[in-house]
Amino acid sequence: MLKYVAAALVAGTALTPTIAAAQDSPFSGPRVEALVGYDSIRSGETEGQFDETVDGVGYGVGVGYDFDLGGVVLGAEAELSDSSGEQDLDETIDGVNYVGRFETGRDIYVGARIGVPVTPQTLLYAKGGYTNAAVEAGFESNNDVFEEDTTLDGWRVGAGVEQAIGSNAFAKVEYRYSNYNSLRIDDEVTGGDPLELDVDVDRHQVMAGFGLRF
Repeated sequence: MLKYVAAALVAGTALTPTIAAAQDSPFSGPRVEALVGYDSIRSGETEGQFDETVDGVGYGVGVGYDFDLGGVVLGAEAELSDSSGEQDLDETIDGVNYVGRFETGRDIYVGARIGVPVTPQTLLYAKGGYTNAAVEAGFESNNDVFEEDTTLDGWRVGAGVEQAIGSNAFAKVEYRYSNYNSLRIDDEVTGGDPLELDVDVDRHQVMAGFGLRF
């Protein structure tokens, strides 16, 4: 019996520095953050129709929880953001001229990240997960008016650097790429054939964040 107690005490003693280090880590625990940066979304059909780039300012808030496992940081995160991106359109398809707009809306992201502390206060990380974006598109020709408000499902990957500031604040910069491939427009043009566009949407963002840990 005594040998089992002794073994438990030895194991507990060995684990104590690791637990203490994780508790003292600037990259462990719950966090909240504010985000702002450059947002660029490209709405391009495979044949080049409605091929436009929409630039704007992205902004939002995020929450997360990180675990410092000693040399590796694992975390879960979620984000709600919006964008000022809006683009006027002027395209000719099959001899018919279309004018209109493409606007970006709210974006929801849920994912995970993995990082490596390169200094006691600096974390390099990669991230990935699910994203759902709202878009609004409107087209008008001599024959028809078409409006489409919809949401797009997609995936996101990214990478960034986080810098701890003091005991519980941090700042970060990250790049992320998102792909949405579920926007399909089926528009019956009066007096003509159906307009069917299977639009693949790419999004590039460079975001800066400032947050607090608890």
